[in-house]
Amino acid sequence: MRIISFNANGIRSAASKGFFDWFRVQDADILCMQETKAQEHQLAAADGDGVHPGFLPDGYRAWFKDAITKKGYSGVAIYSRREPDEVRTALGWAPFDDEGRYIEARFGNLSVVSFYIPSGSSGELRQGFKFEVMDWLKPILDEWLASGRDYVLCGDWNIVRSRNDIRNWTGNQKNSGCLPPERAWLNTMIADACGDGLCEAPTHGWHDALRVLRPDAADEYTWWSNRGAARAKNVGWRIDYQFVTPGLAQRVEACAVHPEPRFSDHAPLVVDYRE
Repeated sequence: MRIISFNANGIRSAASKGFFDWFRVQDADILCMQETKAQEHQLAAADGDGVHPGFLPDGYRAWFKDAITKKGYSGVAIYSRREPDEVRTALGWAPFDDEGRYIEARFGNLSVVSFYIPSGSSGELRQGFKFEVMDWLKPILDEWLASGRDYVLCGDWNIVRSRNDIRNWTGNQKNSGCLPPERAWLNTMIADACGDGLCEAPTHGWHDALRVLRPDAADEYTWWSNRGAARAKNVGWRIDYQFVTPGLAQRVEACAVHPEPRFSDHAPLVVDYRE
């Protein structure tokens, strides 16, 4: 089973840069997309029947959760070859749900989630909202972990985990996405030794798919600023993840970040799971 997570920074922009041409040859079972920055009707076919072929490769169906707070903002999607038993698009808190930040597809005992956790980089107001989201989301994630279901939590979490996940560790300690409380919140839930040392890893927790295979790897970034030739110099951040329940962690067999070709300021994250 191959699952791809990708922050498109605009689905129409990514499509114009060849993302779906690339996706068609990846042989993926599921694609979780974040930051679609579109309303579903804007992706419709010319006759209004379904999604335009330019945004929907043959053999796939797509489900979207758009932001209703403002157009051209946020938004998540799931593409799948197989029809889910159920698709969920709300977790029960309007300030989060209405920004189009969660969609879940259920296949038997497997749930695949596309998450877009808020950024706080625009200022104190949004950073405050990010902290609110973190506090509200933690018990939900704990409940999922204890549920007995298999979960793959894909998405842009807008938080690095440790020094190995960001080029400029020291210079970003006071910047959103690398703040100690953010890292502690995330690492408290991840059952590995790849955090930043601020907290003790749980004995039973989520697993970071990339770290399952490469616990000490550095420089495998998934996002780069558009300023200062950051991508060319690989001055990046790893903020896109696939977090999985313990049973699925044992089935991770390959993981790759694809910084090229460039479709967005983020790179697709591809993970293969043994059936």
